[in-house]
This record gives sequence, structure tokens and C-alpha cells, in this order.
Amino acid sequence: MGDTTPFDEMYNADGSVREPYSALAQWLDEQPDRGLSLMSSDAEAIFRRLGITFAVYGSDEGNEKLIPFDVIPRIISAMEWRRLSRGIEQRVRALNAFLYDIYHRQEIIKAGRIPEKLILQNSAFCPEMMGLEPARGVYAHIIGVDIVRTGPDDFYVLEDNLRTPSGVSYMLEDREAMMQLAPDLFQRCKVAPVENYPENLRRTLESVAPHNTSGSPTIAVLTPGIYNSAYFEHSFLADQMGAQLCEGPDLFVDGGRVYMRTTTGPERVDVIYRRIDDDYIDPLTFRPDSMLGVPGLFDAYRAGNVTLVNAPGTGIADDKAVYTYVPEIVEFYLGEKALLNNVPTHNCVDSDERAWVFDNLQDLVVKEVHGSGGYGMLIGPTSSKALREEFKKRIEARPDNYIVQPTLALSTCPTFVRSGIAPRHVDLRPYVLIGDEVRITPGGLTRVALKKGSLVVNSSQGGGTKDTWVLEE
Repeated sequence: MGDTTPFDEMYNADGSVREPYSALAQWLDEQPDRGLSLMSSDAEAIFRRLGITFAVYGSDEGNEKLIPFDVIPRIISAMEWRRLSRGIEQRVRALNAFLYDIYHRQEIIKAGRIPEKLILQNSAFCPEMMGLEPARGVYAHIIGVDIVRTGPDDFYVLEDNLRTPSGVSYMLEDREAMMQLAPDLFQRCKVAPVENYPENLRRTLESVAPHNTSGSPTIAVLTPGIYNSAYFEHSFLADQMGAQLCEGPDLFVDGGRVYMRTTTGPERVDVIYRRIDDDYIDPLTFRPDSMLGVPGLFDAYRAGNVTLVNAPGTGIADDKAVYTYVPEIVEFYLGEKALLNNVPTHNCVDSDERAWVFDNLQDLVVKEVHGSGGYGMLIGPTSSKALREEFKKRIEARPDNYIVQPTLALSTCPTFVRSGIAPRHVDLRPYVLIGDEVRITPGGLTRVALKKGSLVVNSSQGGGTKDTWVLEE
């Protein structure tokens, strides 16, 4: 898993094409000289027209950027996908069981399988959730699982996103764009559809409506507003599933129920898909200075009169220190071995482990336990000595705030860049919906590191996206 030649998803070591990519390889051979270049320009025009942008905080070049889109799809065979989706389903079931347990009897702590301090003193643990019974016992209804590949049969989970996983709108729009750009390629490959995600999201949200809902549940998407980096996605998903897009002031609580202000008077809201952080959802329970939330919302939720998706306090299950225990969590709740492996992870609390980390920092990746978006990371092989020394000081000061992993040789996919078609590193974020059943969209969002040799795929750090094709048999 160290510094070996990365696995190429399209080509075998002898240069022959791997079976899932055979139709694509033939199609690429048939493209005229400037064919892919023209497709790329067309794709950019499509995304500009749709207004698919994301905000870059602290950037000098204005706030809105277009995420680069690569016109060569990433392809996963039906067999590979079956294996992956079984592992993903097992993982999300175990994580929901874990959340139920730590907010109720805390059996896993009593059994000594996970340190009490790691849970109860964690900033992502939400004491207000203790003893609360969410609809259908589901805490994390929408999960994005970040997966990397290092070989033909080697998939690893890099992290679990259980708070408010983003990027699903890019998965949907990437597919839409590819269908416009390369309809002939779709005719050659039997590709599993992703476009039913909004409908499945709506079904999932309706299935967790409170018991006292009368008629068809009213669903609202709660957004922090137009200045949020994922605002495009909030409005896109609300529109696609026929839900209301609301900001905090559009909602109010009366008599323990939540209502939406409309031109025809108040309308009761049953399910809120919130895209704002725990701390901001209700100034009466959490941060009193929050202008984004709804006063009294948490009490209405506690009383069972509204469902919050995802539940507050789910962040404890995607905490990077808790991540190291997920194989243990799968075994404890399901009595099964984890089908998908974690990346081997070191914590820095133990002094011997810390000494080993310091000796090998140039080969390792250091992540903040609560960091996200590729910020606050050290990638050893591409770091300077000064930066490594800086990180040693940070780890010494707060050893519990960092985890350390080997630098993985992430798989590569053919990608259209300025110099032509070249291999670039990719990861994958499949999206999972959990309500009355577990629904996994075939494929997900493939993120690609567009800089040669780079392993950082985050859009905030210059990465792009690809359409992900799961082949049907």
C-alpha cells in the first residue's frame, strides 16, 4: 500500500484494456483529433448555463468557480459494484446501530470496545440527543462514503460522511451532460441509471415522517442561504423532489409543531432535510447567536412532531478518530467481519506510536480529526521539511486532534487534460439513502485530481469530477 505504481482502472500491466473499458477504448479510438476538446468546451458551456458553481472561501479569484468536468467516464463492472454495494450497506447499517446505541444504553462503551472518552468528550457528541427516538430508529438518512481503490480487488473506505454529505447534484448533472455529449457511447454500454436519486430521496424522506403526519408529508430543505458553497445543490434538490426550499426565517414553531410561512398562510412541515450544521439549527437549544436556525425546532423534534434529516449528533459517527473503530463497530452490532476495509490508521495519543509517526512523516498523510474539504492536511511526500516540523509541533500540542495514514497509491483513470489523455488519480463517493429501506445509487461522484501526480481530489483544492458508470449485466 506504499509507494508502488498505481492501479490503472482502464489498462492491464501489459497494456491491454480491462474488460469493463473495452467499449470506451474503442469509442476513444474513433474520436476525431479535436473531438474530446470540443466535447470539453461543450460541457463547460452546459455547466455555465446551469449555473453549477461552488464557492471557494478565502480565494482571490472571486467566490464562484466552475468545477472542472472530465468527459471520459469512469467505469465500474456489475460484479465490482455488487461487492462494493454489499460492503457499503453493511457499513451504514452498523453506523446507524452505533448511533442508536451511544444515544441510548451505550453498550459498546460498557463492553470496552470503544473508549468512553472518545465518545462523551467528543465535540460531535450531542448530549441533547440522549434517549430520543428518531423515526424508524434512523439517525443518518443520507450518507456519502468516500472510497479509494488501490488494486483490482482492493477498495478502502477513506471516510464516512454522515452529517450533510454534498456533491450529489454534480453526480446528477455530470450524467445529464454526458448523455447530451456522448449519446452514441451510452448505446454501446448498458449503464445503470442515477437520475432516480431525487425520487428515491423523496421516498426516503417521506418514509421517516412523524407518525402524526396527516396525508402526504410536507418536506422542506433548510439552507443557510445563497452565500453557502453548496447553495446550488440545496435549490437543485428541493426543485427536483418538489420540496420547499427554506431559510430559517421562513419557518416557525407554534404549539410544538413546525410551520412554513406561505402566501396563503402557515403550512405544517413534517420533514426537514437540513443543510445547516447542528450548532445552528435552533438558537434556543444550541448556539444562541445563530441566525440560520429556527427557535424551538429541537423541542418540536424531541416531541416527535417533525423529523430532522440527518439527525443532530450524527457527526460522532464520521469523526476521524471514531473511524478507526468502524471495523470493530461492524463486528459488535452485526456480528460480521467488515466487507470493506479501512485505510490503516494511527492515532498520535500513544507516545510510541507518535514517535513512529514523527520518524516516518515524509511518507504519511496527517489529517485533523474534524477537518474536511482537504484543509488542515499534511501530505508527507509532497511536503516541505518546514511544514513537517510545523505539523510535529501541532501534533505534540494536541495529539488527540490528528490521525495519520499511509499515502495510498490511489487508482488512476484516463482523463482528458491539456496534453491529451493521461492517467489521473480518482476517488469515489457513493450516496446511500436510509429510511424504510437502504437505497444505494449505482456509482456516485468520482472526483479526479487534475494535477499530474496529485492525490488531492477536493474541488476546493483544484480537483474535478467525472461521470461514474456502473455497467448492468
